[in-house]
Amino acid sequence: MLMKTLKTNFKKKMLCKSEKIHPDEPDIWQLGQIGVSNLLSNLRRCSLKSWIKENIKKKECCFFVQTEREGICKCGYPKDHHVEEANNPERFLGQSWEGQSHVIEVPTDAFGDIHFGGLAQNTGKYVRVSSDTPSEVLYQLMTEHWKLRPPNLLISVTGGAKNFYMRTELKNKFRRGLIKVAQSTGAWIITGGTHAGVMKHVGMAVRDYTLSSSSVKGEIVAIGVATWGTVHKRKSLIHPEGCFPADYTLDEQTQGHLSCLDSNHSHFLLVDDGTHDRYGVEIGLRSRLEKLIAEQSLGNRESHVKIPVVCVVLDGGQGTLNTIYNAMLNSTPCVILEGSGRMADVIANVAGKPVSRVTLALIQRLMKRFFGQEYESFSEIKVIEWAKKIQDIIRMPHLLTVFSMDEDKNSDVDVAILQAFLKASRNEESVGQQSWERQLELAVAWNRVDIAESEIFTEESKWKSSDLHDAMFSALVGHKSEFVRLLLENGVSIPQFLDKKGKMLCELYTNMPSCFFLRKLVKRLQGDKRHSQTNHRKNISLGAVGEVLRQLLGSFTQLIYLPTQSHDLIKIAEEDPDNTVIRDPGRDFFLWAILQNNRELAQIAWEQCRDSTAAALAASKILKKLAQESDDDEDDANMRELANHYERQAIGVFSECHSWDDQRAQRLLIRISPSWGKTTCLRLALEANDKSFVAQSGVQALLTQIWCGELAVDTPQWKLVLCMLFSPLIYTGFITYRRNEDIEREAMRNEELLAMESVTGSSTNTRMKTSFRDPQDGAQLKPLSCLTKLASFYAAPQVKFFWNIASYFGFLWLFSIVLMIDFQPTPSWREWLLYVWLTSLVFEEVRQLFDDPDGFGFRRKANLYINDLWNILDVVSILLFIAGLACRWTSSAFYAGKVILCIDFIIFCLRLMAIFTISRTLGPKIIIVKKMMMDLFFFMFLLSIWVVAYGVAKQGILIHNEERLDWIVRGAVYEPYLIIFGNVPTNIDNAEFDVSTCTVNGTDPMRPKCPVLNANHMPAFPEWLTIIMLCVYLLFANILLLNLLIAIFNYTFQEVQDNTDTIWKFQRYELIKEYHSRPAAPPPFILLSHLLLLFRRLVMRSSPQKHKQFREQLSKTEEEELLSWETFMKDNYVATQRQEKSESTERRIQDTADRVGSMSELLEREQDRGSVAKRLVHLEEQISQSTKALKWIMDTLKAQGYKSKEEPPSMSKSAESEADEDEIDGEPEKRQYHFYARSYLYPGTNKKRFPVPEEKVPWEVDFTPYIAEVYSADTVNKAEELTLDNYRNPGGRTGIRGKGALQCLGPNHILDPVLTHWQDKDHSVLQFLAAWNEAERCWSLPGGALKTGEPLPDRLKTLLGDKLYQRIKAKLGDGSRHNTVYEGYADEPRNTDNAWIETAVLNIHLDSAGSLMNELNRKVATSQMSNERIQWKEVNSKTSVYTYQKEALRLIAKLHQTPF
Repeated sequence: MLMKTLKTNFKKKMLCKSEKIHPDEPDIWQLGQIGVSNLLSNLRRCSLKSWIKENIKKKECCFFVQTEREGICKCGYPKDHHVEEANNPERFLGQSWEGQSHVIEVPTDAFGDIHFGGLAQNTGKYVRVSSDTPSEVLYQLMTEHWKLRPPNLLISVTGGAKNFYMRTELKNKFRRGLIKVAQSTGAWIITGGTHAGVMKHVGMAVRDYTLSSSSVKGEIVAIGVATWGTVHKRKSLIHPEGCFPADYTLDEQTQGHLSCLDSNHSHFLLVDDGTHDRYGVEIGLRSRLEKLIAEQSLGNRESHVKIPVVCVVLDGGQGTLNTIYNAMLNSTPCVILEGSGRMADVIANVAGKPVSRVTLALIQRLMKRFFGQEYESFSEIKVIEWAKKIQDIIRMPHLLTVFSMDEDKNSDVDVAILQAFLKASRNEESVGQQSWERQLELAVAWNRVDIAESEIFTEESKWKSSDLHDAMFSALVGHKSEFVRLLLENGVSIPQFLDKKGKMLCELYTNMPSCFFLRKLVKRLQGDKRHSQTNHRKNISLGAVGEVLRQLLGSFTQLIYLPTQSHDLIKIAEEDPDNTVIRDPGRDFFLWAILQNNRELAQIAWEQCRDSTAAALAASKILKKLAQESDDDEDDANMRELANHYERQAIGVFSECHSWDDQRAQRLLIRISPSWGKTTCLRLALEANDKSFVAQSGVQALLTQIWCGELAVDTPQWKLVLCMLFSPLIYTGFITYRRNEDIEREAMRNEELLAMESVTGSSTNTRMKTSFRDPQDGAQLKPLSCLTKLASFYAAPQVKFFWNIASYFGFLWLFSIVLMIDFQPTPSWREWLLYVWLTSLVFEEVRQLFDDPDGFGFRRKANLYINDLWNILDVVSILLFIAGLACRWTSSAFYAGKVILCIDFIIFCLRLMAIFTISRTLGPKIIIVKKMMMDLFFFMFLLSIWVVAYGVAKQGILIHNEERLDWIVRGAVYEPYLIIFGNVPTNIDNAEFDVSTCTVNGTDPMRPKCPVLNANHMPAFPEWLTIIMLCVYLLFANILLLNLLIAIFNYTFQEVQDNTDTIWKFQRYELIKEYHSRPAAPPPFILLSHLLLLFRRLVMRSSPQKHKQFREQLSKTEEEELLSWETFMKDNYVATQRQEKSESTERRIQDTADRVGSMSELLEREQDRGSVAKRLVHLEEQISQSTKALKWIMDTLKAQGYKSKEEPPSMSKSAESEADEDEIDGEPEKRQYHFYARSYLYPGTNKKRFPVPEEKVPWEVDFTPYIAEVYSADTVNKAEELTLDNYRNPGGRTGIRGKGALQCLGPNHILDPVLTHWQDKDHSVLQFLAAWNEAERCWSLPGGALKTGEPLPDRLKTLLGDKLYQRIKAKLGDGSRHNTVYEGYADEPRNTDNAWIETAVLNIHLDSAGSLMNELNRKVATSQMSNERIQWKEVNSKTSVYTYQKEALRLIAKLHQTPF
């Protein structure tokens, strides 16, 4: 079946070869010619095409009805654009054309990729959709098939659809701000999608960003929702199989009434209702799509926060006002750009004013001012409707934000957009900390630290660490390092965030982004039989992480996290009973960040670590190990760079510590760190190969101190040699011990303290003595005894080294004597001594191999032993000696044994170089020799090519059929090799040929075979050829290759010379450690020490001694003091780093550029603000205020009887300004008119009310255009309709007449019972019983109409049941506390001009501890699963309740004297 389908598609494509279509399905015949990427692309297109054909429809007219224009249908399309069935009038006899009835849906024929020509060469995606397409389908198309990430913010840009003028500064502000908010928050921008008006400005903003940014195209998602029937050149987008791509060219010259698509948008939804040249078709679908997106959860995790939507308005007309109005009714905040023109400026000028001052006359003047001549075409009814909507808009100030260029606080559009939604969210029902948490979650999703600092972390908000944990998790998983730092600064506690059970840490590892460590961890889980599930991410445990970490850090460390399996715990307990896991949240945080190679987060986490030096060195070790195993070159380079960074951080902190206190700094190096697997900083640095860290002065001072043992560091070497030769000098004070220096230092400190005490007489000397004393010092220091001095002298590694040098020279002297003078068939005493000496060397090598004071284990120890070049030389020399000795005792191989021993002597001499590694002068040179030997090895490989090539060619030309192997090697390899060193051969020409020096037939084994001879017994080979070959060979081998070798050596020397000191200092540690653990006696006397060690281990069963000088276990008190001091030093280092960075040249240049840019922007703003017109407006306002003040003074003086001799000057003003003043400065508003009773649509219907502006509500005010429609939900009674004028709503006009949805004309009485109680004993929170109103989707009071004889509404009985209803009813009759807080008119949406609701609000206060409250609470709990839900809600202004009932709650709060 698949083959058949593929062949059919192939035939179709061959037939359609002339059409401009890209193939959508791969045919089997071309699979070998296309790459994998093309195949996958074609498969995705095939999947997209099949999905679109199933789910996306278009609309087309099925009934052709000609209009006044010949050949044009009422749908707007010509006759030839209709299907054949549409031209058959018999199907629709007697019917008139209607859009809903005569437009059908069919599969769409326009989708794919759209390619815009021109300079930009942009490519986007498009699809033609029906206007009735479900929003869920479109959202699925964008997220699943177009692969758009769900937005963190939806910006709906609306406004003028035609080109309009906007000031340059405002235009630049809008473009920069829009792109900044979209890029920083990951927002979607939705516009009309055409190349005109506000859509063009959005497109230009995207274009500017694309041209100025190196980011990948498509990072800014700009979605155009346009009307298909108004798109110019839409034919190029049509093809039943889709276009990949469709070429589209902007042609504004010939577009006429149509519109071109904007080339800078990334995606297009082209909405089709089957008509042509009719704008506004897309409005409904766009609104539904925005509403659906607003209902989606924000982010990947389940969150109660939905995707925020913000509407941005520029310019605009009637349609824009309707969009703003509907958006704000749906609780969508709007940002108005003042100065963009028309409707935007009208709303901006009245925003912030009281509704009573926003009169119809003011709206008319503003519209005339900003619309100009266009205002003349507006009807009076339209202006009234617009005035009513503008008044309703400014009643919702929490949803309205005006961006003004004249206000410094709104200098950026992006800030205004984000602040608009935060301002709106503060007015929602969620109050207190919950509201702040929602705003913080939004700010984290937007990644806007500036918004969080200015709007969220204010003095009003009070944060606990637990309140910020969700935001911290989102910031960490989203890699938002700036937010992580901000949250830490505002109270996040890492120990509280990473709970003791480790659940949060496991979740962080589970949500870790794809990285090499995660792949390594998952691979380990896959290989573990205990994890059989397919989704190994869910199986990540801290035990698995700990095992991988131990592999990265090294087996010398203990597990950081214990495994969860019991058998693993038993195994670890058997291997190491002291293995205890230390909980260190700072370490855990740092490890999580460093393992994913995230530099910014790792830096923040490192600053939270206490054991910062060890943490930095461990990070260096882990990253270098990961880089070594990684196959990705880019990841390898990044990890090595980060590893070097943390090595520098460790150097910086340790240098800071060493500069303050060298003794404490040295303790930092050798203290056992419980947080890092019970290892030391020094061991971590060595394992990480951090040469720069080991080479710094503080570490070298520690190594030098260990090298000298108990001897003073500055003791001259000649004194040591004299004491070695004449031991009694040790007791004479000829050499100095460190103990003597410590005693002298302590004495000097005591003298200083006594001097201070005598001068000041202070009583704080004890504390000062404690602070001056070395932490390592315990009791009072005492001088060393004679025996201790002797033992300390010979135990010093430096003295051991000198004795071993002398011993090794003695061994070589004895070895050479035996080889040259005393090598007899029967061994002499010298030879026997040599054997004993060598035996001691063998035992010492065995001791070094098995001695494991650091607890590495034999495998690790053997690996370290083999990796040391000097150990390899030791093993080789010993093995050769054994081989020579075996031959020496065999009479037939006696001489061969001597030869082997002579060669072995060379290796022993080479081993002598290891002695000089301790020398500061010769040590670095030995490193250079090692490097050059590697270079020489590769050079010899290159040289051998030329040697063999020339040698074989020469041998083949000169000698015919040489069969002797030794002479073949001599001629083909040995002689060409000697030529390089100047041994020019004589057998390549005939001048010096002598037949007596060779053998003709090769029979003489001592002479070479003669070359091919001619009849004259002279060589017959071409002499000219062999000479040319020799010249070429000498040219390349002697001149080119040898000079290349010199150049290589020179480069190696220059490269290594700069680092030889560092490398030498690093390698010096191993020598110091070797002689520190070495027995004091030199070979061959060291055999006695070996016997003693063997006796202790086998007989006495004593455990091996550990290096106390390299590892020190501190007490808890000392540990805390040392870590606190290190943390203080780290903070100093970090502060110094930041200061240096701020004072760097690059930072100063950047700051200067920013200041120049700010000054330029301020100057531009001042120039624009300083226009004459604006200055005159400000001047007029000041004059007006001065005039009013003078008038008040004059009236006051007249009232007190003062008269002037002259007439007062006239203070005339224009009629317009006088009218404005009458509007603005009249009497203050005394009455609040009903608002909900004037809603645009009557509830439950599509009936539109007649727009009634605020000042036209009272019946007393003349409103001539007022013509309200009559509406009644039930059958209209003619007699009743005639009596409508007898009933007038006391609240004023509502915009609709009749009974509406109410029961009767005139007042409809209801009762709203409010059951309240105190939530706590302190009476700080008052709650009321609320019922869920499904129709209005909000909470309401359980009120309603009263039945005859009943004191409470039947609605309450339905909600609570008869039993509770009777108890509450009885409570009213027993004189319990209840109050009627309000009686009168209720501002209810069902009110009309002739029917209205009057309510009585009755407060029934209950005892929180009573039995009635207990039953009510049970009823509340059980009602949550039913349709009639009830719930206790807090009495405050944030609680969302039904219309007028908020005022009732305010009165109840006032009654109980609680804040509202």
